[in-house]
Amino acid sequence: MPDICEERPKLLVDADALPGAARDILFRAAQRVGIKTIFVANKPLRMPDSEFISFELTGQGFDVADARIVELVRAGDIVVTADIPLADAVVAMGALAVDPRGQLYSDENVKERLFIRDFMDTLRKSGATTGGPAPYGIKETRAFAAQIDRLLAQIQQSRKSA
Repeated sequence: MPDICEERPKLLVDADALPGAARDILFRAAQRVGIKTIFVANKPLRMPDSEFISFELTGQGFDVADARIVELVRAGDIVVTADIPLADAVVAMGALAVDPRGQLYSDENVKERLFIRDFMDTLRKSGATTGGPAPYGIKETRAFAAQIDRLLAQIQQSRKSA
């Protein structure tokens, strides 16, 4: 069984609106790789019994779970979130951020995504009808699983070379 250490990178999950298929992928990955994985949400969620997986229940309120993730994150950690402002904050802190559809946030694309999000919000507030995201399906699940595998492989490789 892999060992766990506080100084090693961890996986932080914004679990409030995480699709169940993505959650299952993270459960399996945490166990397989032995990475400390913390799910953070403002509502109770079922977690498997694992030394690598924990859950933090935050208080209710706007972005309370996001604020807790920002408190916990360190450079080199992986954060799973669909929340673009949270992704922006953790990328600025040196963490890796990925959305549940497998899209990796970067210094370059997170600002653009934040601009588009804010622009769409302005359109909605002015009365325009905008569509939401496409349904979360097999394609998105596979893309997420592949991206998580790539990121965890990078962490394992850096552990070996350290």
